Amino acid sequence: MGRIALTGGIASGKSFVADELRRHGAVIIDSDVIAREVVRHGTPGLAAVVERFGPGILTDKGALDRPKLGTLIFADDDARADLNAIVHPLVRARAKELEERAAEDEVVVHVIPLLVETGLVDDFDHVMVVDVPESTQLARLQERDGLSLAEAQARLDAQATRAERRAVATWVIDNSGSREETRDHIAEWVGQHYRR
Repeated sequence: MGRIALTGGIASGKSFVADELRRHGAVIIDSDVIAREVVRHGTPGLAAVVERFGPGILTDKGALDRPKLGTLIFADDDARADLNAIVHPLVRARAKELEERAAEDEVVVHVIPLLVETGLVDDFDHVMVVDVPESTQLARLQERDGLSLAEAQARLDAQATRAERRAVATWVIDNSGSREETRDHIAEWVGQHYRR
């Protein structure tokens, strides 16, 4: 099938879609999961983040204080660019390693939330976009992360627009309905494109 990237805006339901694809036999390489791994306590990645942002972004136990860092980077474009410059190369290297381990006949899906923003679209043969209206993203973000409307909007504004993501899509998975409806969309896609 070639290389497939799965993307979507924050709180669009990428993880749910990835889990469903995994259930159908796809190998999932999730850049968010890897991004957490490369800045775990004691890693060179965390040391580089602390060097740039200071020890104030650590918890009492020496782990990355993700909410504190999130507040900082979503309010400052330069800070976000600096964080990305540290983390993204580490994530890409680990993703490549994991992809090389997959069997030749396996469908490998890279989950990359910032696919459009990081200019990685051309690295893939196909792009699957998980899509919901912005109002749904905002409501989910506020409920999930306990954010104010302004904080949730700042996170949306820091990402590519819905139209920009849809413009690069090979396939769009509508996740604005019920979970069952989304499962049906994914099962239909699997039926059309591959069987494991």
